[in-house]
Amino acid sequence: MKMMQRIAGTAVIAVVVLSLTACSGMSRRDRNMVTGASIGAVGGAILTGGSTLGTVGGAAVGGVIGNEIGRR
Repeated sequence: MKMMQRIAGTAVIAVVVLSLTACSGMSRRDRNMVTGASIGAVGGAILTGGSTLGTVGGAAVGGVIGNEIGRR
């Protein structure tokens, strides 16, 4: 079970990082949101030992924070 969590967490991180390459047509706020989600996913994965829930939760929180920072 632990191995599956690590694989799933790594897959989520890889997808989020690869999605950053599609940022050329995005607004500054959108880029901040994607960057926040990426950083949050990595942070969530690290803090929870690769837990899928921690990774997704970190991405969600990071995305919201990045979106709010992009308002300014």
